[in-house]
Amino acid sequence: MPSFDIVSKIDHQSLDNAINVARKEILNRYDFHDSKSAIDLDKNSLSITLTTENDMRLNAIIDAIRSRMIKQRIDPACLDFGKDQYASGNMIRKEIKVKEGLDQDTARKMVRTIKDIKLKVQAQVMADQVRVTAKKIDELQAVIAFVRSNDFGIPLQFVNMK
Repeated sequence: MPSFDIVSKIDHQSLDNAINVARKEILNRYDFHDSKSAIDLDKNSLSITLTTENDMRLNAIIDAIRSRMIKQRIDPACLDFGKDQYASGNMIRKEIKVKEGLDQDTARKMVRTIKDIKLKVQAQVMADQVRVTAKKIDELQAVIAFVRSNDFGIPLQFVNMK
């Protein structure tokens, strides 16, 4: 019986490369010449910590990270921006979480919407992914097109097509 899995994963090495290139780009820019800006990636908790002096530089760093993620073929929709925190002195710190995997609420919502389109498919939640099975591959392709057209707030990949 044909099936595929819907997941939300990112390549950790590509993310690390994107952050390193953005860090080098920021350090070499003229407007950041005597800046105390820093970009730190915590690989264990998948969080990015930005530290800089003002909002203009913070926005420039975020734009650099987004552009580098796009060039590394990582969807920037996986970034969850927290609010700005004011560190010591005039420094601004921002914590950015990288979302990976489907949470239970999003997976249930996805299964519900797949069942609402009235195709002969079965969708079920399996840990942090959704497995969709059907008798015909054409129905699976229709489900993929339908899920791509909907916005679930996270980047989705379709893997293990059998």
